[in-house]
Amino acid sequence: MSVTMQLRATMQRYAELLEPTAVGRFWSRLLEVEFVDRAVALAAKLLVCVFPLLVLVVAIAPDETRQAIVNTVIARFGLSGGALDVLRVAFASPAETRTATGLVGVILTLAFAVSFTTALQRTYLRAWRRPPGGGIGNKRRGAAWVGGVLALFGTLALVNALVKGSVGAVVAWVVGTALSIGLWWWTARLMVRGEVRWRALLPTGIATGFGSWLYTLAASVWFPTTVAKNYAQFGAFGLSLAFVMWLTGFAFIIVGAAVLGPALAEGDDRLARWLNPTGDCLTPGSAAALPGPSRPMRLSDAFGRGGAGSGTTTPPGTATDEAN
Repeated sequence: MSVTMQLRATMQRYAELLEPTAVGRFWSRLLEVEFVDRAVALAAKLLVCVFPLLVLVVAIAPDETRQAIVNTVIARFGLSGGALDVLRVAFASPAETRTATGLVGVILTLAFAVSFTTALQRTYLRAWRRPPGGGIGNKRRGAAWVGGVLALFGTLALVNALVKGSVGAVVAWVVGTALSIGLWWWTARLMVRGEVRWRALLPTGIATGFGSWLYTLAASVWFPTTVAKNYAQFGAFGLSLAFVMWLTGFAFIIVGAAVLGPALAEGDDRLARWLNPTGDCLTPGSAAALPGPSRPMRLSDAFGRGGAGSGTTTPPGTATDEAN
């Protein structure tokens, strides 16, 4: 037997041992949702659809709130020099931005932001094996989610403006973490159309909220160096590459946390019984869950080969994976 075959056999044995555990279920569900492909798609949507919304919000916000948002972005990412100048150009004066945007631009920006929630919803529906559907209701949920995110930004900006110094930094971190957990818990419930019980979604809310907040804090360590190198080498395009890198990491947190919920709730240990005390994570009247994959997951499934390539990772008839 070759070394490659021995290694593959060893990995297969370990995979079989881990399969009934939460770790095994988590990894299998990650492959099922094609997590690499899913995270990259989310990151691209975030950059194209959500960043323009942030620029628009800064433009129409009151002066104090606008400055608090800009200062928070600068501090979190440690921007300086030419990269900082590029960011300041992006967040131009309110009058310039409003003049350049116009009513049609505002409507399109909001529509693009809502379109991001389509990709976000697919992630949660796939994680919980929910059937597609929802129609126009999905757009209303998307608009509600955008409103929730804007409310979070506004609240954090208000906290930063009211509480200064080191105490303010601690208060902002605590409040931001709590609000972020609440936002992502509600997001998970919203994106699965209320078809999964609140308690089963709690791990997703905690993992996304707390994980994204820690990730943002950690970015202040490595992101400034990355920005400086990229900007020196590629100019403004390098700054975009750095933000794409950060957004991709954030998207991996979203996807991983979405999968964590069903991986923990569908077990038979004490935590699973607490998360799923009735034995059914679905709310009354919800459609039955879609069947799982028709074959064992492979590492190649992480890259989105799905029904068109390495085999089916979605039930027949749902290969398009549309949320609406």
